[in-house]
Amino acid sequence: MKQRDIFIAFFRSSILGYGGGPSSIPLVHDEVVKRYKWMSDEEFSDVLALGNALPGPINTKMAGYIGYRIGGVFGMINAVIATSVPTVILMILFLNLLYAYKDQPWVKGLSNAVLPVVGVMMLTLTWSFWKKSKESLGLLSGGFLIIASFIATELLHIHPAIVIVILLIAAFTKKGGKKEGEEKERSR
Repeated sequence: MKQRDIFIAFFRSSILGYGGGPSSIPLVHDEVVKRYKWMSDEEFSDVLALGNALPGPINTKMAGYIGYRIGGVFGMINAVIATSVPTVILMILFLNLLYAYKDQPWVKGLSNAVLPVVGVMMLTLTWSFWKKSKESLGLLSGGFLIIASFIATELLHIHPAIVIVILLIAAFTKKGGKKEGEEKERSR
């Protein structure tokens, strides 16, 4: 039953996520966090950050990790197949269709219409993470991290993976320091 759910979750997000990995992330989030409750929002955001830091397609990396976490090695293989096979089949079909009708205005309109939809989906996911970060980090710290990350990636041209790794190290260090401080308080 669990393997079937893993396959359905990643197949559905892959088949409906037109536009690549960024458009699939909110769909994977919906399946993994909201529908099946395999992870919390915080755990999903950690997986997303880790997936962004590694090279390769984000959806496949996330499927592999989440599948492994939920169903072991077979779950990982199952999730990666469920993510990859529909994409390959749809790419072959759509590329043949687009190539056949590439000069038609409706094809150009379709391509232009996808961009705002993906943008809204990513904005919705970002807003969800922002609300969660306000609870854990606070408004000031969360806002500072967003502005600092923007400056680092857009103005200083630091690769996003480096920024993500630095933020992950800072988060783990902060969590470790907080636990040590709590233990010292308890021992007094």
